[in-house]
Amino acid sequence: MISAFTGQQIRDAEQPLLDSGEGAVLMQRAAYGLAQTVAREVKSRRKLAGASVTVLAGKGNNGGDGLFAAALLARRGMRTTAVLAAAEVHPEALAAFEAAGGRVVQLEASNAEELAVLSAGGDVVIDALLGTGARGGLREASAELVASLQELRPPLVIACDLPSGVDANSGEVHWPVLDADVTVTFGGIKAGLLADPGEGCAGRVELVPIGIEQSLKSNSPELRRLTASALGALLPSPGRRAQKYSRGVLGVVAGSARFAGAATLCVHAAALSGVGMVRYLGPQSAAQLVLARTPEALWETDHPGRVQAWLLGSGVDGEEQLQRAREAGASALAQELPVVVDAGALSLLPDRCPAHWILTPHAGELAMLLNSLPTTGEVKVTRDDVESRPLHFVRQAAEQTGATVLLKGATTLVSSPSGVLFSQSEGTAWMATAGSGDVLAGVLGSLLAQAAESIRDDDGAYASLGLEPADSWAALAAVAASVHGRAGSLASADFEGGPLTASAIAAALPRVIGSLSAEYDRTRP
Repeated sequence: MISAFTGQQIRDAEQPLLDSGEGAVLMQRAAYGLAQTVAREVKSRRKLAGASVTVLAGKGNNGGDGLFAAALLARRGMRTTAVLAAAEVHPEALAAFEAAGGRVVQLEASNAEELAVLSAGGDVVIDALLGTGARGGLREASAELVASLQELRPPLVIACDLPSGVDANSGEVHWPVLDADVTVTFGGIKAGLLADPGEGCAGRVELVPIGIEQSLKSNSPELRRLTASALGALLPSPGRRAQKYSRGVLGVVAGSARFAGAATLCVHAAALSGVGMVRYLGPQSAAQLVLARTPEALWETDHPGRVQAWLLGSGVDGEEQLQRAREAGASALAQELPVVVDAGALSLLPDRCPAHWILTPHAGELAMLLNSLPTTGEVKVTRDDVESRPLHFVRQAAEQTGATVLLKGATTLVSSPSGVLFSQSEGTAWMATAGSGDVLAGVLGSLLAQAAESIRDDDGAYASLGLEPADSWAALAAVAASVHGRAGSLASADFEGGPLTASAIAAALPRVIGSLSAEYDRTRP
């Protein structure tokens, strides 16, 4: 599992070393790691000797890291230029850079555009303008320089610690920002690098150890991301004597006469994700399509048999189907059953949800949900607000509803009511297609039905995460998001990286689950 931290957590971990006089050592370790990454990336494109690098250096330690790294690169034969964005920069780093033969240019309003053209014409630009302690974005000449560079698109951009203008804690972006191909971050991954829109600016993130890692382990991460090994451990796996009821039964109220496809995709995805049985409640016209696609499912009318979890809302339309969702939700609340609440059922929430109710809105639906809550306030939340600050709003929604909230997006964020956060981003942009969310709902419903008993008893793999039981539902939702994203990427790869349908995502689910489980079996002690 990847743990990400706030800027303050990183600084707190550094402070004992700074107090003991090891600040210069920390900077040299960071600079060495940054230089190594730059050299490797450049060598994958051309010879290192004679290649040109421009470092955009701010006044703080971030600029110092960049200048020391550029000095190391100059000694390896690269042509180096430092664009100084402040009158005063880290003095020792600047001296080392000049001693290595680097060229220094002072950034001014009058030369910002010219320097952008010169920088973009080189082989690599290092963005070392703002670090984790920065508040707000770039200003004046620095902003003009970066805005011009973003338009010109240098062949390779490497961010030092994080792209300048990206908030280290939240991922909020203060434009302009120069999109990085690689972000080299130090000591610990910053939470803002694993949450949109910041993640979309960061490119590939590489972590360079600098000696604070052990200290960080004593902190509770701000954000978590499940890796393949963790996913394999958390995915439910049937025992030798398992049978369909012990593997979980999922009740589904989805679709309608108008949106029968949503029901078909939900049920089929759930069946392909390992649940023992699916009971579908809906109109006959939708049920016929559901059973044609998934004959293993059962069509119920109004009195389903026992289930371990419910999926409500995907494609629900019309009063009859809404009433089925209301009744199933009331039954689940009374029996303390976990529920996936999607789309049309988001308007049917009780006054306070339990943590094992998992809401799955996209940004627009989350904005509407927040505006419907009495505690949100007079200022209306818009979709743009949510997309600009998704980490903030997903946590707010979970806190105010009491539910676990999964916010769908290029990076999917999950928050428990207590504020424990997960982030998953394994999908492809081709997954932005009709029905993709219905497949995700089916996967999540299936995992809920299979894992609910283990999470409640706090005796399974989820207990090993060190979370409170109420927070384990967020981990399970993150598993579903990751499986869904991986299935989309795998399905797209089957088409040479091209477009895909929701049905193709569903068809790839068994391969993803099987490969993750097999990898875990091979590597576990």
